[in-house]
Amino acid sequence: MKNSKNTELTDRREAAANAKAALLTAYRAAKDAAGPEQASRQAERQAVADAREQRRAERDRLKAEEQERIDAEAAERQAELEAAARAEIEARETAEKSRIAWLIEDEAARKAERDRRYAARKARQS
Repeated sequence: MKNSKNTELTDRREAAANAKAALLTAYRAAKDAAGPEQASRQAERQAVADAREQRRAERDRLKAEEQERIDAEAAERQAELEAAARAEIEARETAEKSRIAWLIEDEAARKAERDRRYAARKARQS
């Protein structure tokens, strides 16, 4: 629409209202014409969104399974470390007890040898 400098305010307002009405009717016509096509596009978008959600759920499930596996391996390693530590402590305690028993036996053997020598000396003196 060509605007000239002599147009009155009412003419301009009327032209603007007519243009707005024309745009609205064109929009409604396009919307009505695109109704089935829009519905199919919307269904297609929904299918894509559903597929995306399924893939996300699968990724989350796999991540959870992987985390459970990692946690189980960590717990297993921790149990192995604790078992190894217990075995080492038991081995040390066994070695210490063995050493103590050997010392007691050795002390008893030395005492028996000393007593034998003392008895032999007393036997020679009498």
